[in-house]
Amino acid sequence: MNGIIIVNKEKGWTSFDVVAKLRGILREKRIGHGGTLDPMAQGVLPVFIGKSAKACDILPDDRKGYIAGFQLGVTTDTLDCTGKILSEKPSNVNLNTLIKATTSFLGETMQIPPMYSAVKIGGKKLYELARSGQTVERQPRKIVVDSVEITEFDEKNQSGVIEIMCRKGTYVRSIIDDIGEILGCGAMMTALVRTLSSGFNINNAFTLNEIQRAVEKNELDKIFIPIDKAFMVYDKITLKEYETKLYKNGVKLYPNQVYLDEEKNYQGKIFRIYGFDNEFLGIGHLDESEEDEKLFRSLKNFY
Repeated sequence: MNGIIIVNKEKGWTSFDVVAKLRGILREKRIGHGGTLDPMAQGVLPVFIGKSAKACDILPDDRKGYIAGFQLGVTTDTLDCTGKILSEKPSNVNLNTLIKATTSFLGETMQIPPMYSAVKIGGKKLYELARSGQTVERQPRKIVVDSVEITEFDEKNQSGVIEIMCRKGTYVRSIIDDIGEILGCGAMMTALVRTLSSGFNINNAFTLNEIQRAVEKNELDKIFIPIDKAFMVYDKITLKEYETKLYKNGVKLYPNQVYLDEEKNYQGKIFRIYGFDNEFLGIGHLDESEEDEKLFRSLKNFY
């Protein structure tokens, strides 16, 4: 059993809970997920089954899409509505002022990860330290926000909805908290739905109950996605029968055996590799570290 299932995670479940539940539903121990979601969050959680679990840490598409609810005038220790209230201030922000405050987050900026996050410092996750009452210094990390839009705002209640397209490692609740700081009234996140992750969107996602029913009806193939779909940004190479056997036996191939021009520079370029029968074998690259000999090497195999 190899492939991807896009889970529509429900509120109240941890990402680990989802994986544990799927191990029972699918009767498969080798399961991993691509990108942790907080228990209060919902939406897209790509889950990798069988040999495909090896792809979790090498996914090339790091785009994330979120729809988040927010409330101005309130701050909490978790930066969302599940935490302890730290401050409450009167807020009288209008839509134009709110929109202006969001523009500073576009592009590449630096962000300090929240204490209630899965980031590890000294071998421990920050949320573990936070739950024990500790607060530690965190170094700012580079984040990229491609777009940010206020799609709803109730000026009377000072609450609304924000849509964000960003890259891996961005914390939406931190952005909302920072917006509140800019406005001088504070803000917290009240809801979160991930609509896009690793190239997969919520339209292709299934709840755990739907996955359970698919297994019971023997229709799992209808929701399974082949693992190579996660690597479609890479160019494709299809080997001939003899080269397929060599590759699967761990033999490094010469550029002409994978139809690459030895005179061209392929530094940093990764390819999808298929066997002669169109079986997806994995991803690889032309190793140009040796001046006297260039060889095509596997980066990760899935056969």
